[in-house]
Amino acid sequence: MQDSLLRFKNITSYFMKKLQIAFLFLSFLCFNSCGFYSFTGADIGSAESFYVNYFQNNAPIVEPGIDRTFTFTLSDLIQNQTSLNLATNAANADLIYEGEIVDYYIAPQTATSDNVAAQNRITIVILCRFTNKTIADGSADFEKRFSFYVDIEGTAQPVGAVLNGAIEEIYERITQDIFQESLANW
Repeated sequence: MQDSLLRFKNITSYFMKKLQIAFLFLSFLCFNSCGFYSFTGADIGSAESFYVNYFQNNAPIVEPGIDRTFTFTLSDLIQNQTSLNLATNAANADLIYEGEIVDYYIAPQTATSDNVAAQNRITIVILCRFTNKTIADGSADFEKRFSFYVDIEGTAQPVGAVLNGAIEEIYERITQDIFQESLANW
């Protein structure tokens, strides 16, 4: 009985050592591959910092606060999905985002039999200029319009939580589109 227990301990010890070696090998592969692949698809190249300049609201209809909200939303997205540092000004940044909100409007989409809007569409259009100072020939730079919309019920007033939810959804999509255009290498 003692002999079989001793053999069992030796076999268990042997397999534990082999398991530890296999675990170390797999860990090495995982950590080594993190430098070549990003789950967000971001390709920051040699860039170390970014700056998001304040996006002015130049739309014909001015909704207070949407310019500040967009600027922070874009900055937060880039910070959360890359290892880039936020620069304090454009002169110290490798990547620069700037632009303006060029359009913001609410328009009826469908009507009821009583000639009342059954749905309203909130649309925001943003002009974004992106500069990548790490690429000397400017091939990664762009100036492009990004837009998205959200439909809300015609009976819902586009104020308060309804408006904030719609703007949040629009900004989520537009900031992802800007991120994909500037940093994704799909």
